[in-house]
Amino acid sequence: MFEKDLIRLSQSHLNLLSICPPKFQQVYLDGLTSLPEPEQQESMQWGSRFHLLMQQRELTLPIDSLLTTDPELDLAFKALVQANRDLQEQNSDIWREAEHCRTITSGSFLLTVIYDLLIAKIDRAIILDWKTYRQPRDSKNLVNNWQTRLYLYVLAETSEYAPEQIQMVYWFVKSGKPQSVTLDYSEQQHQQTEQDLADLLNELKTWLSDYRQLGSKLPHRANCEQKCPYHQFLLANETNEYSHQELSKSIKEIEEISI
Repeated sequence: MFEKDLIRLSQSHLNLLSICPPKFQQVYLDGLTSLPEPEQQESMQWGSRFHLLMQQRELTLPIDSLLTTDPELDLAFKALVQANRDLQEQNSDIWREAEHCRTITSGSFLLTVIYDLLIAKIDRAIILDWKTYRQPRDSKNLVNNWQTRLYLYVLAETSEYAPEQIQMVYWFVKSGKPQSVTLDYSEQQHQQTEQDLADLLNELKTWLSDYRQLGSKLPHRANCEQKCPYHQFLLANETNEYSHQELSKSIKEIEEISI
């Protein structure tokens, strides 16, 4: 990630960097991560199967083998298709692609997004994202999350759609009855994201230079002790009060809540 001239960043990098630079260093620079617990790993595997299923459906590839071996997957898939009109629509004039990748460069950084499903209509574009965990109680978490911000920003920057013509729809599929959250976009939001992104990348550029040349650690943010959800776990990990498994589990729970 950090050896090449262009540094590739995704929404997960930006989220962690904006919340806790030291945790960003631990995960992405120092490579200090632990294996997920069995329950967490099973949930991740189910999510991967669901995304594969939706991709194969868009490619008109056979999906029966995936559905017959996993009743929960079959139920979630059929409920989503029934609830989502965009999945039912069969219009050859509408362009659509699953696992659609787009990139833009900003200085020495390459920003990458992968849309679970991108639908491009004449007058608007819709980004659909499949989530396989519980829906957050506060939609502000979604609005402020860097996945939402980066996905909308990149599409506006790499297409002819105005920000007001772009939507992002999150579908939470593993809850019996699928629930959705639709987020609109605006020129004001686009300009704010551009400024916040520039500020964040400028910080990272300085910190990476100090990390490489001086061995400096990435700093905590000013309000870290009061606001950062990782603060107490990082301190506990440094003093060995928590095992790696306990730390990994606690951080995973925070990540699921924060999105």
